[in-house]
Amino acid sequence: MDEALATWSEAARTSLGFFWKAGWAFVLGYAISAMIQTFVPKHRLTRHMGEAGFKSTAIATGFGAISSSCSFAALAAARSLIVKGAHWIAAVAFMFASTNLVIELGILIYLFLGWQYVVAEIIGGLILIAISSVLIKLVYPKAWLEEAREKVEHEAADEDDDFDPWQRMTSREGWNRVGHQFVMEWKMVWQEILIGFTIAGLMKAFIPAAFWEALFLQGLDLDLAAWVVTLQNVIVAPFVAAATFIGSMGNIPLATVLASSGVGFAGLMAFIYSDLMVPPLVKVNARYYGWRVALYIAGIMFVSIVCTALLLDFGFGALGMRPKGAADEAGGDAFAIDYTFFLNLGFVLVAAVLIGLHRSHMAASGDGEGHDHDGDGLGVQDMAAGLAIALLVIGIILFFVV
Repeated sequence: MDEALATWSEAARTSLGFFWKAGWAFVLGYAISAMIQTFVPKHRLTRHMGEAGFKSTAIATGFGAISSSCSFAALAAARSLIVKGAHWIAAVAFMFASTNLVIELGILIYLFLGWQYVVAEIIGGLILIAISSVLIKLVYPKAWLEEAREKVEHEAADEDDDFDPWQRMTSREGWNRVGHQFVMEWKMVWQEILIGFTIAGLMKAFIPAAFWEALFLQGLDLDLAAWVVTLQNVIVAPFVAAATFIGSMGNIPLATVLASSGVGFAGLMAFIYSDLMVPPLVKVNARYYGWRVALYIAGIMFVSIVCTALLLDFGFGALGMRPKGAADEAGGDAFAIDYTFFLNLGFVLVAAVLIGLHRSHMAASGDGEGHDHDGDGLGVQDMAAGLAIALLVIGIILFFVV
């Protein structure tokens, strides 16, 4: 019993260590994201996404890269693009880009996995979009997709944000908007970050590396060809990601645990790319477009992820750049007085300034509606977040008493 309680305590400390290591990066990433989203007039981009060609897809990709990294927000924004007449290829490209090519995700991957994974994430994100575009063209259920478009086309239009960027950047009101956007970003993602980091700590403490090695056929004397193991990894990884129920920002510490347990490069990349396939997000798409289209989109994503992970593994292997393990596991010395400590102190001040700007925006406009993840009432993610908080609090108490 004492051993189990001690392991629980270690899990809580590991989870908090993960977050401590990434705290400043979250503030930096979301501050930059808030500035981009506030000062870039999206209206000028969305009107060019109605075709299935390269230009439309490229614009959707760029639009996604400067948008929110929240998986739920990505789906809501993609729905808005569909309402405005965007092609389905552009909408899927936007979803992939907004959860794989955003700056805050790149910073987090760099901290926990290393620069090679950042390069792979960017290259793979573009390959994902290219493959999904080709797949949608090849397998295009026109009747289903037109019916889905009709289902959402009567929704209220988004706010018209066709503004002068320079005028907004040089105004107090514009920077108040930056603070407001920063706070709204956190309101959208804090639960999935909390749940993801908590699960990562629990996985690292309670699940032995041998389990992941067996699941991903690593280090086993099975006399299998390397390509068979790689193929199995990229097929299994999306299902492991789906089982976590965690979106884009929350699954990086989970990927770190997998990396430290010996899971290979291809499996890790497939795991990271599968954030849009978790059940809560598929359910959201089903609410928007119906189950047929939601499962069609999930199928396109699954095939694209498998193909992309295989191509990345082959390409990086051919160049001798295939990374192994994690750059930083945020272990027992995560709370040492080092550069992370001082960066966190500095970015606490940055966050405080941005929160102050948010309050100024609220006082001036009264605008402050957040994004609803689960609809009316207490959702599954709300309950999971509450459970995560309880597990962490009890775990820290155990650290001092066990």
